Amino acid sequence: MAPYETDDAVDAAQEEAPRAGRRKAARYAVPVAVVGVAAATIGLVPALAASGDPDLPRITAQQLIEKIAKSDVQQLSGTVRTSTDLGLPDLGGMESSLASGAAKGSGGGSSADPQSKLTSLVSGTHTLRVAADGPQKQKLSLLESGSEYSLIHNGKDVWGYDSRSNEVYHGTSADSGKEHRAEPPATPKDFADEALKSMDDTTSVTVDGTERVAGRDAYKLLIKPRQSGTTVGAISIAVDAKTGMPLKFTLTPKSGGAAVLDAGFTQVSFAKPDASAFAFTPPKGAKVTEEKKEKKEPMARQHAPERGEFGKGLGGTAVLGKGWTSIATFDTGAKGGLPTGSKAGDLGGFLGSLGDKVSGKFGKGTVFSTRLVNALITDNGKVYVGTVTKDALVKAANTGK
Repeated sequence: MAPYETDDAVDAAQEEAPRAGRRKAARYAVPVAVVGVAAATIGLVPALAASGDPDLPRITAQQLIEKIAKSDVQQLSGTVRTSTDLGLPDLGGMESSLASGAAKGSGGGSSADPQSKLTSLVSGTHTLRVAADGPQKQKLSLLESGSEYSLIHNGKDVWGYDSRSNEVYHGTSADSGKEHRAEPPATPKDFADEALKSMDDTTSVTVDGTERVAGRDAYKLLIKPRQSGTTVGAISIAVDAKTGMPLKFTLTPKSGGAAVLDAGFTQVSFAKPDASAFAFTPPKGAKVTEEKKEKKEPMARQHAPERGEFGKGLGGTAVLGKGWTSIATFDTGAKGGLPTGSKAGDLGGFLGSLGDKVSGKFGKGTVFSTRLVNALITDNGKVYVGTVTKDALVKAANTGK
């Protein structure tokens, strides 16, 4: 088992690290509160590696972080398995309806629109096939029962294809020289890039041994909040010892139990994929929907929000607190609490049944809880959300900020 280190060792290493390395690692920063999706948060692994794990050279947490930052894998192909368990009840088909509505609302109206199709990754277990050949060619395929959904970026073209409905969605990349990002994050690297942004004085970072992932030797980077009051347990990122690319990302809440998010390669190759992997022609008879650019940003520019970006466009969004106990708050402008009655339909009643009624100096409201993200919607239309406890949300609302 490779050795692990204390927080003091990490702090010392950070002081001695070259300035260039610090600048590169500093491009990471966690969105402190993300409404609805736990795509940019954390997980927990055993504190000690098993005796059969690979024996690798010693490395400090700072060195491992810099190894990730310097990683420049341009070509790969492989299979990723993701599992997400937020503790939400079975939506009984409502999830599909919501996804369809999201597609129509974005101006697409197509089942092949990635904004709606990839929302299925926020729950359940999924198998993905991924491939990349430089910044202009990427492919992600979501394997479903008896069907497949593929998102392909090849030069200026971005294609989404749903084999079940035989529908195609076509968009263009704003810059064919830059990598296209599918949303929400889907690979261990996507999640790791977001999680590594959290490393500040509210975070403990250590190397927690080694392991084998997809047949490759890897170091385990363990990230844990130093603050109380957060629902986050810790992050474990398995980092390929040779390339520095994250191979696995695991997230478990402070309450324990099964991982909220576990995403890892089951097979990976760093050989150049065949060019045919990125070629796409709409099948005969397929319904093709063109992206309506005037309705949204170019697809290549959509990404998870960084600290300070969260909630742009919501109107008056602010972030209260610091680090893992930060709370995002904004005013929806809707008075009277959750929509109910005939205007709200089944969705309003369904949402109301999930929440817990609370009250305080702020008035009354409803708290919606998952195993990681909690949100308070007050009857005067304000929203407080974060990876914090219900009591923390009520306290924030009581301050009147």
